[in-house]
Amino acid sequence: MRDLVYKNLTSIDKKKRKISSSETADSQGVRSVIRRHFVCLIKEVEGANSQKPESNLTIIRQRNTRESRERFFCKIKGSVCAVSGGKLFLILYMHSLAIDLGAETKDISEYRK
Repeated sequence: MRDLVYKNLTSIDKKKRKISSSETADSQGVRSVIRRHFVCLIKEVEGANSQKPESNLTIIRQRNTRESRERFFCKIKGSVCAVSGGKLFLILYMHSLAIDLGAETKDISEYRK
């Protein structure tokens, strides 16, 4: 069984965008849940001496053999400067990926049939 949820949200002035997806799959006794998120924000800045935020990378891996679970998480934050129409813009972005693996659990409603 595989479930997929996808969302794409854009602000009215198109200066903010959020994209997210979630995928759940059960295969060979393993349930995997994969979540992806992307956020982008565009700001007009004055002057070339504007301070850019620092980039950031976070990676976490957790393993729990007692509960037969494994988790991976990666998050990237950064920014880019761009010029359009003689104006300077700061583009901020954040991307994250989370993967959860675990033993497949049986639903109680399956036993009642």
